[in-house]
Amino acid sequence: MNDRYDLVVVGAGEAGQAAAHLARRRGASVAIVDRELFGGSCPFWACMPSKALLHAAGLHACGDRYPWQRASDFRDWMIVRELPRDWPDDSGHVKDLERTGAFVIRGEARLDGPGQVVVRTADGQQSLGAGAILVAVGSSSTVPDDVDGLDRIQPWTNREATTARELPRSLVILGAGPTGVEMAQVYARYGVPTVLVSDHDRINPKDHPRSSATIDHALRRDGVDIRTGVRAMRVDPQAGPDDAHIVELSDGSQVEGHEILLAIGRTPPLDRLGLETVGVSLDDGQLHPDDQLRIADGVYVAGDPAGPEMHTHLAVYQGEMAARIALGEDVRPDHRAIPHAIYTDPPAAGVGLPLDEAIERGHDAFEETTDYATSAPGYIAEATGHVTIIADRRDRVLLGAFIAAPGAPDAIGEAVLAIKVRTPLEVLADTIHPFPTTVRVMGGLFSQAAHREG
Repeated sequence: MNDRYDLVVVGAGEAGQAAAHLARRRGASVAIVDRELFGGSCPFWACMPSKALLHAAGLHACGDRYPWQRASDFRDWMIVRELPRDWPDDSGHVKDLERTGAFVIRGEARLDGPGQVVVRTADGQQSLGAGAILVAVGSSSTVPDDVDGLDRIQPWTNREATTARELPRSLVILGAGPTGVEMAQVYARYGVPTVLVSDHDRINPKDHPRSSATIDHALRRDGVDIRTGVRAMRVDPQAGPDDAHIVELSDGSQVEGHEILLAIGRTPPLDRLGLETVGVSLDDGQLHPDDQLRIADGVYVAGDPAGPEMHTHLAVYQGEMAARIALGEDVRPDHRAIPHAIYTDPPAAGVGLPLDEAIERGHDAFEETTDYATSAPGYIAEATGHVTIIADRRDRVLLGAFIAAPGAPDAIGEAVLAIKVRTPLEVLADTIHPFPTTVRVMGGLFSQAAHREG
């Protein structure tokens, strides 16, 4: 066992694993450390279980063919947590890393000056020398400190929401981003009285307004009580009927839930990493890497703590990019075309700039949109939603695309590539798309944009 490595990775989620695998493929010696589950949140607490539950809830809503017990069992199989086990088994991730030749350590890592990482394990403490260090610690659900009474209950985070084996009697969700809207649909479709609270004027607030409206309509159809423009002010534990918690909102109204799910954002665990020992100071809890993901000499960051957005696919990309840079390759991440997706029914996806932001940045921008219900695939599926693109009239390129419709996460891929390589509108318009599909609807907008005058 060598105690000095070309790359020491702190955090074994998607970013850390991607970095470790790439570095080993290139012959570098690698140590990777995690204090909890190798694999991170995505396979155990987030992406995989939430999508498994959405799949089950969708089938259940179409005819009661997928009862909760079956959904729970399927989810547990998905996250390697079948009864009687209550904690997921991450040995598959560990073995994959060890097969590459990476040195895997389960423990609490802390930077201890340039090129040094100290790991506290169950067996004691170990020091690792590092040619380069990658901070890839992910993030966890933000717990607000300004909601009176919240500290008197045990609120759910995404962990409890995606791994519950029993349905809650009722549920209040604080926050209406991806986690909030997806979990609202899951539990509402299983008959749980569900309230979704957003302090913005709409749910899914970082997406296109038409996407927000589409998901809002879908959730209300499923029975979700949506409250926008308000925030939680106080929680009165077990003060409601049947011992439900009462949540007082900023408009003076109240909502009730036997469980309270926090989905207001995510916070990277950076304060105990010893970053100060390499000269790194946090700015309101945030890191500000340079254009090569560097935060100090020989120290890099990838995934959620790196920004500019928090997505599994971005974490993998940045992890590989950081490893390449740390091993001496002169490359830089390209963040111009980061896709996002929400997997409700219907799903939504987007990439690039909305119209107002494009104009603010000086583009000669315009928008083309289609009501999905009037399109061929919309007629066939009896589906509502929209497909919208934003283009630059002067430069003749795509600036953004936003979809809320069946197949949106897959269809958005063409727009991602078009923005990344600045494909001319005329080329996009001349591209043949299969009929009848969501991507063909977007292809029709490419044609409209290419032929638009003035």
